[in-house]
Amino acid sequence: MPESIASTGDRGLRRLAAASLLVSFPGHVAPDWVLQDLADGLGGVTLFGFNVADAGQLAALTRQLGSAGRPVVSLDEEGGDVTRLAYHTGSPYPGNAALGAVDDVELTERVYRSIAADLARCGVNLDMGPVADVNTADDNPVIGTRSFGAGAELVARHTVAAVRGLQSLGVAACVKHFPGHGATREDSHLEIPLVDASPELLWERELLPFRAAIEAGARSIMTAHVSVPYLTGTTPATLSRAALTGLLRGELGYDGVVITDALDMHAITKSVGLGGGAVQSLMAGSDLLCLGPVPTYDDIRGVLAAIVEAVHEGLLPVARLEEAAARVDRLRAWSALVQESQDSADDNVVGLHAARRAVRLTGSAAPLVDPYVVEVDTPPTIAVGDVPWGVAPWLPDAEIVRVKPQEASPAALLAAAAGRSLIVVVKDAHRHPESRALISGLLAARPDTIVVEMGLPIWRPEAAAYIATYGAARANAQAAIELLTA
Repeated sequence: MPESIASTGDRGLRRLAAASLLVSFPGHVAPDWVLQDLADGLGGVTLFGFNVADAGQLAALTRQLGSAGRPVVSLDEEGGDVTRLAYHTGSPYPGNAALGAVDDVELTERVYRSIAADLARCGVNLDMGPVADVNTADDNPVIGTRSFGAGAELVARHTVAAVRGLQSLGVAACVKHFPGHGATREDSHLEIPLVDASPELLWERELLPFRAAIEAGARSIMTAHVSVPYLTGTTPATLSRAALTGLLRGELGYDGVVITDALDMHAITKSVGLGGGAVQSLMAGSDLLCLGPVPTYDDIRGVLAAIVEAVHEGLLPVARLEEAAARVDRLRAWSALVQESQDSADDNVVGLHAARRAVRLTGSAAPLVDPYVVEVDTPPTIAVGDVPWGVAPWLPDAEIVRVKPQEASPAALLAAAAGRSLIVVVKDAHRHPESRALISGLLAARPDTIVVEMGLPIWRPEAAAYIATYGAARANAQAAIELLTA
């Protein structure tokens, strides 16, 4: 068995350092080293789609984790495209863009309360959501439909509703990505994105949803690996004392748990390294370090060693680690207390109800005749992962083909669709010129084509019928097809 985190010198310090870590591991059962580390004070775990088979298995896994310690058990359950509970099937809940399109805060709170019920039943006590980013950059490669929209007031009121829904059942909200990721055109999984905003613009736009979430009692906030020149220089906010201690703690008065975005993202590892990022983020003011899915057991030991060494060298005060651990303890105690006192009753119709209210139809479609469906393949983002999407479950008798737009032959597709209803399904066509070219070619020959956009409906071609779902969750697809088959 690998050496435990507290088995060699500096036992108390290493335990305190371990309390700041959220680690991940492969598989549906926790390995022995995770269980031993939890017994030795590990802060908690972050789960991914590869950890989840179904609700029963996840509940068994979290019971196993809880038997070893008092872990924070977290995952990304945003609804819509980003789901871990339904990673293998697609989410039954529409995501934030759909909820923002409806703009009914009571509905948003119901959806997030239902998500919280699902999580609480499975033993999860912290949801890495909601996304509070104001998506002002149409070509943002990482936020998009994960945002409630492009207006700060809209995003703020729905962020508050989401926080209330989650926390009503004792699932801590983690509002992300502070100080705002919506104005970026780069993906922090790959590089350090830039938010080139003045202090006034940042306060009025990016920070407005976070200010509202703080007032609503959000239990945690996630940092962003973005640079804001006037505030952080070229340093990502995750590593910036000016951002986390000066702005978030000082000006905004936040005293909840600050959690980093995954430190294995290139914005951190390609600049200061995993261990360096951990130390710098703790020095900047974070409380829990999300290490992400990439670091190995040896990498995690390296992070612990870096934290301990920073304390010995006088760079990182022990008091900073104690402060972080105390905040995380308060979060655990709050979650346990609320979950014990609440009934997490099912609301298993709210997801489809919300998706039906969000879907928009422009034009009109004739009754379907032996439909031929072309799903235009769109590469998944790293945040979303390879979650299934499309309309196949709701059109079982249709012929459905999935094509790569750069390889597809419009002539062959048109020939296959001759005499039949032609439906083209796409995600975020505005971000993919090959997708737009393929759809335009099909429409030129078949103006009666039905286009279903399952991303943001920014590029709207002239089609007989254009359906905007504001997301690619299972519920979004069902709502779209109901419009065509009712």
